[in-house]
Amino acid sequence: MSTDAPQPHGFEQAAQDWKHWHEERTATVAGPYGPLSLTGTHWLSDYPEGHIPEVPGQWREDGDELVLSASAADGLTVDGEPFAGQVRLTADRGPIDESRVAHGGRRLVVLSREGLWAVRDFDPDSPARRAFRAVEATPYDARWVLPGTFRPYDSARTVRVENADGVERGLGLAGEIVFELGGTEHTLQVAVEPDGSLWAVFADATSGNSSYRFRFLRPAAPAEDGSVTVDLNRALLPPCAFADHFICPFPPPGNTLSVAVEAGERNRVDS
Repeated sequence: MSTDAPQPHGFEQAAQDWKHWHEERTATVAGPYGPLSLTGTHWLSDYPEGHIPEVPGQWREDGDELVLSASAADGLTVDGEPFAGQVRLTADRGPIDESRVAHGGRRLVVLSREGLWAVRDFDPDSPARRAFRAVEATPYDARWVLPGTFRPYDSARTVRVENADGVERGLGLAGEIVFELGGTEHTLQVAVEPDGSLWAVFADATSGNSSYRFRFLRPAAPAEDGSVTVDLNRALLPPCAFADHFICPFPPPGNTLSVAVEAGERNRVDS
C-alpha cells in the first residue's frame, strides 16, 4: 500500500493516539510480569513425580484441581503469606502478578488447557527481559484503517490448529470479519471475547519476512448493524514473539492474507 498520498483530516490526533497505544504496549511487554518474563511452561504430564526442575514444591493433578505440597524450606508464598503444607489450586485467571503462588519475585501461575495442567514460571529477571530493547512497529497510516462487517456464525465452531509449541489444540471461532483491502475483499475468522471485542490470528505476505510469522488483531466490539473498524495499525505481536514458552495458536485455515500488511507491530528488537 502506497504511503505518499496526503493523510485525511484528523490524522494528527489518530497518529498521536496510536503513538500513545504503542508506548503503553511497549511498557506492558517490558513490565516485570510481561510476556518477556516467562521462563517456562511446565506440563505436569511431563513430571509424574510432581517435581518440576527449578520450581519448588510438589505439584500433582487431582481431578479439576491442582494440589501443591511444600515445606517452609521451599520458600513459597500462597496468597501473600509464607506457605508450608498442602493447598488445592485452580487455574489462575487474573493478572500474572496476582497469581496465588510466588517464590520471591517469581510468580508461579497455574494453567489448564484441554484437561492438562501446567505451571508457568514468570521471572522479572529473565534473560529475555534484560535483552529487550523495543517493539519494532510501522508508524500510523490512516489507510490501514478499514471499514468492515462482522458476520456471526449460526453457532460457535472449534477448529484444530497447531500451536507454537508444536501441539495441535482447539481454537474457538464465532464468526468472520469482511473488509476490502487494495480493491480485493478479504475475510478473517474471529473469536468473540467476553467483552464483545473480536480476536483474529492472522498471517500475511510479510509474515516470516519483514514481520513475525503471524500476528493478532483485536477489533473493538461491532455495532448493532455488524459494522466494525479493522485497524491494521494495531496488529499485535503474539506473546510467543517475546518468549518461546507461550503456546499461541497459529492462524486457522483461511486467515492468511495474500497482501502485505506493512502496518502495526512487526518484530521484537533486542539489544
